[in-house]
Amino acid sequence: MAKRFQVVLKEDVSTLGKRGDLVDVAPGFARNFLVPPGKALPVTTAVHKQDEHHRAKEAERQEAERQGALAFRTALATIGTLKIRKHTGNDGVLFGTVTNGDVAEAITAATRRDVERRNIEVPEIHRVGDYTALLRLQSGITAEVKLSVVG
Repeated sequence: MAKRFQVVLKEDVSTLGKRGDLVDVAPGFARNFLVPPGKALPVTTAVHKQDEHHRAKEAERQEAERQGALAFRTALATIGTLKIRKHTGNDGVLFGTVTNGDVAEAITAATRRDVERRNIEVPEIHRVGDYTALLRLQSGITAEVKLSVVG
């Protein structure tokens, strides 16, 4: 009695899946809630081919982003150490601390490429010296950034 209906999602549906997913749903659910508002399309050979084409394009785009992240990691390694200037006291203790925003500004100044500050993990830095920060470029790709904090 429970015949299922296959549809391709055109947008993210929280209970079913993400855009481009091929899902089995009840015929009434598809007929009443997915197809009329344009959230899904019934599966035909043309729609299936179009879905495969979109998946291939998405895979190419993700691979290009991955290659760009690897190239940026290589560029950061070639730059070497980034200098960050901060106000210090007599004993080398910083007034304040070095934040991930400071590191993002230094990376942007050195590479002319904007970096999201939320993707930077900075250790606790309260004194002048050499440190290493971790930059998440993409899932699974990270880069170590050497910092030299000077007064």
